[in-house]
Amino acid sequence: MQKKNTRDIHIDITNKTMSYIYQNIDTTINIDDLALSFNISKIHLHKIFKKQMKINIYESIKSIRLQKASNLLLTNKYSTITQIANICGYSSHSSFIKAFKNRFEQTPKEWRNGGHEVYSNRILKNSLLLNSMPTFDETKVRIVKTEDKKIYYIRQKGYIREEGKKKWQQLQAWALTYDLKQYQQIGIYHDNPAITQHNKCFYIAAISLDNEDKLLNTSLPSNILKGGLYAAFDIYSKEAEVGWFIKWVYHNWLPNSGFETTTDPSYVIMHKNHFLENNELDATFYLPICNT
Repeated sequence: MQKKNTRDIHIDITNKTMSYIYQNIDTTINIDDLALSFNISKIHLHKIFKKQMKINIYESIKSIRLQKASNLLLTNKYSTITQIANICGYSSHSSFIKAFKNRFEQTPKEWRNGGHEVYSNRILKNSLLLNSMPTFDETKVRIVKTEDKKIYYIRQKGYIREEGKKKWQQLQAWALTYDLKQYQQIGIYHDNPAITQHNKCFYIAAISLDNEDKLLNTSLPSNILKGGLYAAFDIYSKEAEVGWFIKWVYHNWLPNSGFETTTDPSYVIMHKNHFLENNELDATFYLPICNT
């Protein structure tokens, strides 16, 4: 029992650390303060994080910053490279260019001017994503303002369909354990799988409850899915892969929409969960946007 309790505590610390990084990616992230908030030493925090994530905290922060930047360089055509560097937590233009070139083998300018296509094709060449798009009606894209949602979730590293199915089955079992019937199933995408190596993508399987009265105590981590301004797309497919749709939204719709995006994740609210219902997807996709 002690071993399980320790494991749950370490998973909780790691999840909260990852959430903190994502929420503060545009700032200088202070690991000392973060460790203090958990009432542990910085060395202990590093050990816990590396054991759970198989990567140290600083490398994880760097990777997240660069993945966010690689996406914003394509979607936010009205923002300068320096502005995007700042949004992703780089105070020095030169250090951003150096880090970006080391990661993507090209400068941010080259990436923005079409170099990303070669990189993307290399990733998708051996991808498990199906080379087909979900059905949707582009004329029915809605601009909506959403409210904050409390979510209970399981985090997955790697865009691996079978692993995703296992996570959803675990959440399904959790919901049945508490006899929960009224809830939304939400898939959260921190990364663009068209330009992020799939073993480095983070996916979150989450549930948002209509009523929490039955949840007296649970070890499942919770967080807030931030509300705000979103473009909403209704998508449907009998043989679904959201990844190709995400590529289309970020690389085609968004640059021509007059909007830009943020470092917040996109997500889908699933009316039919394609992980659990014979690959059939019926969902609304939410893309965070801001005015240019």
